[in-house]
Order: sequence, then structure tokens, then C-alpha cells
Amino acid sequence: MTYLERKEKEKHLLYLIQHHRLKSLNKVAIDYGCSERTVKRMLFNLRVQGYKIIYCKNSHKYLFEEISEGQNLSP
Repeated sequence: MTYLERKEKEKHLLYLIQHHRLKSLNKVAIDYGCSERTVKRMLFNLRVQGYKIIYCKNSHKYLFEEISEGQNLSP
């Protein structure tokens, strides 16, 4: 996977999280043609970039952490 491909896939991960559609890392890995571990690394990289991504055990989805008024979604 090239750098540009990885960035596009990270952008798509952000889209899935924003629209509450990131549920199965395995399904995303299959769609991306990579391992589940690679998807986890992408999520880690997004967190390092400043995105507040959490996993909700109740809904079994990855979500953005609740932000208070005045905070911006992007890092």
C-alpha cells in the first residue's frame, strides 16, 4: 500500500466513524485488502494526529469522543 493509498483509506475511516458506520475492523480490512492489524495501525495513526477516536462497547462501534463546545473536530 502506497502512502497516498493509506491516506485515502484513513480519510475513509474518518468518514465511517463520523457517520457511525465503523463497526467491524475485519470487514474494513477485507474491503481495503489488508489485515485487521493494518486497520488498527491506521486508527492509531489517526489518534496520534489528534483525532479523539474511541470504541463504544455498548454500540460496538468506533466513534469520535464527545467534544465540548468550542472544540473543533479536526486536529
